[in-house]
Amino acid sequence: MMSATTEPRRVSIRQRIGAAMVLLVVLSLAVTGAIVVFLDDRSSRSRIDSYLTRTRDEFALLAREGVDPATGQPFDGPSQLLRTFLSRTVIDQNEGELGIVEGQVRWVSSENVTLRPEDDAELLAYILPLSEGDVMQMGTVTTAQRTYRYHLTPVKFPTESGALLHVYDLDALRDDLGRLTMIFVLAGLGTSLVSALVAWIVVGRLLRPVEDLRRAAESISETDLTSRVPLRGNDDLTQLSRTVNRMLDRVETSVTTQRQLLDDVGHELRTPITIVRGHLELVDPNDPADVRATRDLALDELDRMGALVGDLLVLARANQSDFVQPQWFSLATLTDQTVEKARGLGPRQWRLRSIESIDAWLDPNRITQAWLQLAANAVKYSDEGSAVTLGSRIVRGDVHLFVEDQGIGISPDELETIRTRFGRGSNTGLVAGAGLGLSIVESIAAAHGGHLKIESEPGVGSTFTIVLPLTPKEQLHEHDPDR
Repeated sequence: MMSATTEPRRVSIRQRIGAAMVLLVVLSLAVTGAIVVFLDDRSSRSRIDSYLTRTRDEFALLAREGVDPATGQPFDGPSQLLRTFLSRTVIDQNEGELGIVEGQVRWVSSENVTLRPEDDAELLAYILPLSEGDVMQMGTVTTAQRTYRYHLTPVKFPTESGALLHVYDLDALRDDLGRLTMIFVLAGLGTSLVSALVAWIVVGRLLRPVEDLRRAAESISETDLTSRVPLRGNDDLTQLSRTVNRMLDRVETSVTTQRQLLDDVGHELRTPITIVRGHLELVDPNDPADVRATRDLALDELDRMGALVGDLLVLARANQSDFVQPQWFSLATLTDQTVEKARGLGPRQWRLRSIESIDAWLDPNRITQAWLQLAANAVKYSDEGSAVTLGSRIVRGDVHLFVEDQGIGISPDELETIRTRFGRGSNTGLVAGAGLGLSIVESIAAAHGGHLKIESEPGVGSTFTIVLPLTPKEQLHEHDPDR
């Protein structure tokens, strides 16, 4: 029996980045807190040792230079010395003192002192034997009650010996450090929560373009290719969004071109195929004249289909990046060559009105194709022997390649109709053509960053002008067109 595989739980980039930021904050706070606690503990212990040392020095100074307040004479024994020192000393609540004479506790601190070392039997059992020695000692001792940091200062007189014990409660220091640590932990938790909230909001705003990319990709389907990523700001993600939008533009253009090509082929080839099939079905194989007529008609329709397919392929390639191969080319040479080629299109009065002697950034083959298409249209829709004028000129920084005819003209309300695929004017009559010529011209002009301009007056003639930029922006600093 096979078990269904479960899809692993998805963790979003927002969650990962947010978790990483919070983890970084927590680690930073933990390291900082540990360093602060360590340094504070070290500083406190150093301060305690300094205070114990200072107490020792003050006691030694009193023993060496002080006088007994009762007699006005130098101290002659440890008992009065210890009593005087303890009565003058002001100590902290975590400190305590004892006066020891001959190995016994003789004097204790006043009753308002909290720490009472005389009440700790383990401490006394450890300290009293040491008090009979001659060496000052500083150390740490732990009993059942607490841990002490102590300083034992012995004093010797001819008749008696004694010692001053000054202790500090290290457990109180640890409690202070514990409270500091707890405050730091609570502050760290609060900071972490705030950091998590801020990280969630900030990362969400930063990754919004990525979410927009995902939604745009999910919204694209075979029936809807128009979705685009909204652009916000001018950072790296915005540049990525622009790149994705350009990619979606290319995808939409490619799919639209494919659909249009299929629609055009299905629409335009159905008629000639039907005509050929119908005549072949009706032809009388025993009638040579009928066979020849059907053959001629079939060849004519096949030629028309071949030309139509060629035009459709040109239009299908119009949106591809390699549709045009621009280069610097002389307008004078291009104009002369096009006029010479146009003379073979039909018996017209071919005229050259103007010629521009300058280089332009264009594909000479495609521009020649478009220009000759306009010339062929002029021949098609004008009378034999009428004038057809070609020329090139520069107008406000743009290249104008024009064809003027004295043909039937186009009514103003049909100027947009003839720009569409298979669009033809109402006055074209029985003139042959599929209506793709101007679409091809406009596609070639658009591929150069230009457009097709049409001016016409019915019964007078038309002027078709291919308008191209003289120098595209990316070539502006690479070539001098006036060389």
